[in-house]
Amino acid sequence: MRKYKFTIHGNAYDVEVLTVEDNIAEIDVNGSIYKVEIHQEVKAQKTPKLIRKAVEPSGDSDKAKTSKPSEKQGAGNVKAPLPGTILSLHKNVGDLVKVGDKLLVMEAMKMENNINAHKEGKILALKCNVGDSVLEGDVLVEIEVN
Repeated sequence: MRKYKFTIHGNAYDVEVLTVEDNIAEIDVNGSIYKVEIHQEVKAQKTPKLIRKAVEPSGDSDKAKTSKPSEKQGAGNVKAPLPGTILSLHKNVGDLVKVGDKLLVMEAMKMENNINAHKEGKILALKCNVGDSVLEGDVLVEIEVN
């Protein structure tokens, strides 16, 4: 079954476990056969135990970066839902928008995402340009709410 090499008090031993039934093992030690009783199985831990430090949020930990869909949105600010890159802008400063109008297209996780207006009003400011990388929660567009 298994072969081992032991050195006990400077003496070398070649040990082979021949059979194991219940708690009795038949072993061959340097050519001599012995029956031994196994009291407890010692299992070696195969993988190390990883201990990680607790992760502490950085920055404004008390403020949510994005609002829940069911909650009222901020004062006309359209925020990035995910980190990504701005691919195209569909509105300009001063344009009037309605709820659901496409404001811009953003690439996030290799997918194109339409960012739509959640309020009706006039665009006060575009806080991003084509090619900009943005983080989750960054303000992309400011809308003056009517």
